[in-house]
Amino acid sequence: MITSDAFCPVEMKDGGAFFREIFSQFPPQIHSENNFTTMIAWQAYSDYSYAYLNDTLLISAVINETRLFHAPIGPPRNPALLRDLLRLSAETGGDRPFYIFERPPTRDWILHELPGLVLHTDRDFYDYIYLTGDLAHLPPGKRYLGIRKHINKFNRKCSFKVETISNENVPEIKEFLRKWCEWKHCEENEVLAHEKTAVLFCITHFAELGLEGLLIRVDGKISALSIYEGGMNDDMALIHFEKGLPDCEGNYKVINQETARYLEEQKGYAFINRESDLGVPGLREAKLRYYPHHFAEVWYAEKKISCVSSVRSRNVWELTEYNNVI
Repeated sequence: MITSDAFCPVEMKDGGAFFREIFSQFPPQIHSENNFTTMIAWQAYSDYSYAYLNDTLLISAVINETRLFHAPIGPPRNPALLRDLLRLSAETGGDRPFYIFERPPTRDWILHELPGLVLHTDRDFYDYIYLTGDLAHLPPGKRYLGIRKHINKFNRKCSFKVETISNENVPEIKEFLRKWCEWKHCEENEVLAHEKTAVLFCITHFAELGLEGLLIRVDGKISALSIYEGGMNDDMALIHFEKGLPDCEGNYKVINQETARYLEEQKGYAFINRESDLGVPGLREAKLRYYPHHFAEVWYAEKKISCVSSVRSRNVWELTEYNNVI
């Protein structure tokens, strides 16, 4: 029987090698939530922990004192472990204690084992997946007309230089991020405050995490940057952060295009994952404006109040005096 004691915190000492090895064995994984850098960088906010049982990786997170669990990752398909994990999620999780961040085959297997389980989609946490070539070249036509206009305006008004992130420019990047947070009033917004912590962590542990990045300078000063990594699978890169200052309009669009060009020409990635929009209206509009190729979908199970103190079924799991997830 799985207990909470089986889980240990995700820590930097793990170095990501353990997680990357597991994820490399199961290339269908494409959602940024199942990514070591995401977990370790956002650890102060999401309090990630994991267990490795029966050759299967189990991930849990605690956000605002509410716990949730990810669907199991790794073969063999283990119905007994799945049921045990669902039991634990119902006992210790919040209203939405069980999430599936994997491709549909994982969801379909879970529904095959538990046909009584009701799953809901969570649009706010869909990752946006784009064709790298679309972001790099902004094909002619009406789709990218507005974006191309902004980039042309930037090119007319701003003289810029593209530079890779390295140890030499890290001090400048930290100062850039300080200015960005001051502009965005990070300390007044919990998520932005934690994002500041996350991006600074990534910069501090840049090489250890296997990260790469680009920045653009306008008049010698950093105007925008992106931080990314490969390895989501053989043909997809993951962009963790894109940040820009309000010094030259269009810099966000320029850093986006320059990053895509680099990932296509130098790395050969066919797709780019730009993570989710968290349900933020302005961010959603900005991401949709680039016309994603598809989404990395997310599903969750709700905890519903049951009037029955004990539920027994071959298709669900036994719970005593707990809410039943069905």
